[in-house]
Amino acid sequence: MILEDQHTDRKSLRTVIGKTADWNSLASDCVCFANGAGGRLLIGIEDGELLPPVGQIVPPEILDRLRKRIGELTVNVQVLPCVIHAANGGEFIELTIERSPNVASTCDGRYFLRVGDTCQPVLGDDVLRLASERPGRPWELMDSRVSRDLADPDKLSKFMQNIHASDRVKDSVKEKFADELLTHYSLAHGSTLTSLGVLLLGTTADRRALGTAPLIQAIKYDEQGRKINKWVWDDCTLSPVELVDAVWREIPDFRESYEVAEGLYRRSVPAYDEKVIRELLVNALVHRPYTQQGDIYLNLYPERLEVVNPGRLPLGVTPRNMLHASRRRNEGLARLFHDLGLMEREGSGFDLIYDRLLSQGRPAPVPEEGIDWVKVTIQRRIIKPEVMRLVSEADERFQLTQRERITLGALAQTEGMTARELGIVLETNGADELAGWIGRLQTLALVQSTGRTQGMRYFVDPNLLRGTELKLQTTLLRIEPHRLRALILEDLERYPDSSSTEINRRIGLEILAKTLKRSLDDLEQTGLVRHTGERRWRRYWLASAADKGQRPDNRDEGA
Repeated sequence: MILEDQHTDRKSLRTVIGKTADWNSLASDCVCFANGAGGRLLIGIEDGELLPPVGQIVPPEILDRLRKRIGELTVNVQVLPCVIHAANGGEFIELTIERSPNVASTCDGRYFLRVGDTCQPVLGDDVLRLASERPGRPWELMDSRVSRDLADPDKLSKFMQNIHASDRVKDSVKEKFADELLTHYSLAHGSTLTSLGVLLLGTTADRRALGTAPLIQAIKYDEQGRKINKWVWDDCTLSPVELVDAVWREIPDFRESYEVAEGLYRRSVPAYDEKVIRELLVNALVHRPYTQQGDIYLNLYPERLEVVNPGRLPLGVTPRNMLHASRRRNEGLARLFHDLGLMEREGSGFDLIYDRLLSQGRPAPVPEEGIDWVKVTIQRRIIKPEVMRLVSEADERFQLTQRERITLGALAQTEGMTARELGIVLETNGADELAGWIGRLQTLALVQSTGRTQGMRYFVDPNLLRGTELKLQTTLLRIEPHRLRALILEDLERYPDSSSTEINRRIGLEILAKTLKRSLDDLEQTGLVRHTGERRWRRYWLASAADKGQRPDNRDEGA
């Protein structure tokens, strides 16, 4: 399956053929990939499609035309086009763009960068950041001058075990020997370890010699802001992979819990969600600039946790778009963390943090960016325990998507938000993007709305939050007619020869009897359901059941 992501984009064949050819736009896209990690343009596949049109033919001369025009319109961009024959018989062009060793631009001096699945312009001072943040050779691949034979044997053995145990690694990779795995993951090149190899598998002395190995300080404060405890990991004995477990294990505050009221009962909940803490630590370790010194700080206050990382966010990512933007600063380290099961797939880590926090009735994380630091703040306590019950029960019943859970959790913590306010929380632009986050919530009557256009206001019915369980009444009173008919047919298949009262009781007494009777009449008119008897003695069964001889014979048709 071909999807658009940080490394792949799709374009219509009209982009490069005839009067509709848009060479300037294509050149900008090539610059985006060249300034990022490289990528490919699939020219001839329309947006939203997985295959080219059936019978589409790529003119043979267009490949030379592509090479020539991209070379004329860009600086420091290398492309390699080739024709691909799809399974449906159509053809398309796969245009591979290599990562440029130098900053790439269009010939008229414009700079672009691929962030997530979008191409963003780089303007003003960010051009200097682009030049300084992407050396010709990534830091991870630099030669450490440490022989690969000097890798820490214990760390190498543990690394091999974790790779073999991972369900994210292909069998062909697991079959590799140790030396082959080091090369496969760019941990070694030739006879020496790379900087990434020393960071993960080197000895303590070699890791310390790097000068930028991550150091972590956790400081606990009391209500007056005074330091009362401190934990430090600054001796470079642990690799970034080992640091995640060590920090979670050694800080006792992460295993504290407290009780929240649930009706007549009380429920013990953790002060901090383990998946959230681990994801924050992984983000701090994977996305920090390893060409810059600075400790990672975990500031523990009575009501919140702050994770402070040295350096700024990757170019193109801001506190305003962190929920959607995806750009890896350290590709090799991110790949290893993913394959070892320590981080989510690309672009979904912050989504997970939002999902876990909002689903538990906690506020959303608050990201901030300073001159040379990035801080993410999460709250310790659950503000509205009833939100946790609502989201949990709604998810169990309707199998909500991650975006639906995030939206429901955000709305349930307020008395309602306008479309604009909700868009700010979810970092969306326009009604179309917002609709993708609301999903089925309105259809399921979990979320309601009033007003129109810019005055549209979304809110969660307070009755949903008052009960100890999600009441069927709220969701089924607005059930769509075709869905109600499907429920009736399913019920009669299991329980033939049933009265309308019995059907009503089984699929939900909150459905009005008149509504149920109307649906039964509609099903009889279409020939799917039949009945015997009249008034309160009327019984229903599927028409097909009568054809199979399942109709009860002991009932009088005119009873």
